[in-house]
Amino acid sequence: MNVFESSGLEAATVIFGGSGFIGTHLARSLSEAGVKRIINVDIVDPREDIPGVQFIRGDVRDLSQLKIEGPVDRIYNLAAVHTTPGHPTHEYYETNIAGATQITEFAARHNVPLLVFTSSISVYGPSEDTKSEASLPAPESAYGWSKWLAEGIHRSWLQRHDSRRLVIVRPAVIFGPGEGGNFTRLARLMKKGLFIYPGRKDTIKACYYVADLIDSVFLAEARNERYILFNGAYADRYTLEEIVEAFRATSFGDARTVLLPRAVMLTIARALQPFSKAGIGIHPDRITKLLRSTDVVPGWLEAQGQAKTGRISEVLQDWKTVTHGEFS
Repeated sequence: MNVFESSGLEAATVIFGGSGFIGTHLARSLSEAGVKRIINVDIVDPREDIPGVQFIRGDVRDLSQLKIEGPVDRIYNLAAVHTTPGHPTHEYYETNIAGATQITEFAARHNVPLLVFTSSISVYGPSEDTKSEASLPAPESAYGWSKWLAEGIHRSWLQRHDSRRLVIVRPAVIFGPGEGGNFTRLARLMKKGLFIYPGRKDTIKACYYVADLIDSVFLAEARNERYILFNGAYADRYTLEEIVEAFRATSFGDARTVLLPRAVMLTIARALQPFSKAGIGIHPDRITKLLRSTDVVPGWLEAQGQAKTGRISEVLQDWKTVTHGEFS
């Protein structure tokens, strides 16, 4: 009997970055599933109190002082600097790379058998070509590079011991209650009655509802395989127009849409860029992102017969219901 077994403590599930959007949904899902001892390690306070979840303030760039009593049987690494644009280049590397190093070292110290890492489809880089898990990564942004390098750190942890298991999920644009990102901004524009397409309508935008992402992560864990890499995205390959029309059909029937040339949109965005921090949300880099496809398919989920299709209207309606029409 080792010291962990003799402590009598329930094995802990540790979520690094559990105060964020996805982390909050994950912690709630684990709690509702009956997991008894959940520990959220984050640099910021949790968004809500969830039964069975203990909060420990910690910075993933240095976990040398982090003490958790008893065994740890599962770690989720969700901690990241991710908003683009929004941070100096060095911050993506300092947090995402150092965090991966510190978390895998923590996992090794505690003999953790399972580690789940949320990477990003940014590792593929923007492209009009369809990408699957078999596609070679070609990141362009500092965020994408930092995630690709962090994947390698987690795979190195896996290879150092045969008893370890690793799940890497590359989420697409994840949306839902509490998101505050691209889909939230889109809903706010639709609610005001007008959405302007920046140069094209057929941009493919890989996306996934947060509840579906959590379900897919749990599915991968349950497969009990040593290593799983999968894309968290719908198989439908939704275009920007299809997403906008789904919003309009479920919630914003009176909203109008206008197509403006790319040059005009970029000119407007540059003029309004100084006010973007005030909540206008218009930035030249965001316009450029809207013009470039992220055509990513969930190859692993399709191979398992678990790829979700035809969901966009249903999940937008669910988001509307949960937030009483606010899409917050």
